[in-house]
This record gives sequence, structure tokens and C-alpha cells, in this order.
Amino acid sequence: MRASTFQTLIIGLLCLAVAGLSGGLYNQYQRVAELQSTNTQYRQTLDTLQHDSSALKDAQEKLQYALKDLTQMVDSGEQQANTLDPMLDQWAHEIQELRDGLAARATEAEMTALRARLEQIEQQLVDLKTQPSLPPPTSSATKPKQTARPKPIPLSPPFSVLGVESRGGERFLAVAPHDSHSLMDVRLLHSGEQLGTWHLKVLEPNSAIFAVAAQPDQTVHLP
Repeated sequence: MRASTFQTLIIGLLCLAVAGLSGGLYNQYQRVAELQSTNTQYRQTLDTLQHDSSALKDAQEKLQYALKDLTQMVDSGEQQANTLDPMLDQWAHEIQELRDGLAARATEAEMTALRARLEQIEQQLVDLKTQPSLPPPTSSATKPKQTARPKPIPLSPPFSVLGVESRGGERFLAVAPHDSHSLMDVRLLHSGEQLGTWHLKVLEPNSAIFAVAAQPDQTVHLP
């Protein structure tokens, strides 16, 4: 009986030991499974971080290229501005010179017209002085003869007539100063416009009629 009881006790202890080992192994298995799951999650997180890091690097490179292009554009814009500023100043100076030249030419045209008027008045005075005096009438029935008025001397325009140009169906008279040798001095006159004291009234097919202050209308034949 004692031997049987001792064997039973040994078997029970062995069973308890096996059960304890089994429980420990199961716990270890679960722990290993949890660690493997955590390790998989960590790897996935690490892969995601690596992917995000690569995307950030690509974005950083694109931004660097964009910044480089923007810097080049700014440098190019500054160079263009440095080039355009002197050109704009030169153009402004040339425009001012053209304005001054136009003002000077307008003054010369007015002086030429004034000289022409003075010459015409002097010629009229000479004609009046050289006219013979009329004889006294012999009878009250004699009708006095009407003296013919001298024809007005046509004035010379203070410009040269170059011809007629058509723009948009409208006819313009092309004129330029007498001493001009540049196309920049050519001016196109439309009916109703004036150059100095000469006012273009009518542009006919073969002539142009001007109104001049204190003078009869002047007809200028077209070339």
C-alpha cells in the first residue's frame, strides 16, 4: 500500500508539473504571438514612416528646384529692369525733344504765315499808290466808272503739300515743313484741322481749300 501511494503521489506531482509547464508554454506562446503582432505593426508603421519620409524628400527637392527657378526669374527680372530703365529714360528724352521740335516748327510756321501777310499788305499798298487818279466828271449825267478791284495775291502756304493719303476710307492731306527731310515731320490733315494759321476747309480731288485769318480762302493745288 505504501508503494502504491508513493507512486500515486509521484504521478500526481508529475501531472501538476506537466500542467504547470503546459500553462507556462501557452503563456509564452501567447506572449510570442503578441510580440510578433506588435513587431508586424511596428514594421508597418516603419514602412509608412519611410514612405512619408521619401514623399517629404521628394517635396523638398521640388521646392528647392522651384526656389531655384524663382531665384533665377527674380535675377532675370532685375537684369531686364536694369536694361529697360536706361531705354525708358532715352525714349522719354527723345519724346521731349520731338515735342520741343514740334513747338518750334509750329512757331516757324506762324512766322512764315505772318511774313506772307505782311508782304501781301505791302503789295496792296504799292498797288494803291501806283493806280492813276480818276478824271473829274464832265457832266452830272456821266456815270462814274467803277474801278476794278485788284485781285488778291494768293499766299504761299508755310508748308509743302506732298499729296493725299487714304486712311480707313478717309482722305488726308499730307504736308511737311519746307526744309523737312524726315518722314517724322510729315503731318496728315483732315478737313477741319489746321496747321498754324492755315485751316483746311475742303479737300477736293485736285486741290485743297484753306481758310486763313483776315484773308480770303486760299486754294492750293495738289501735286
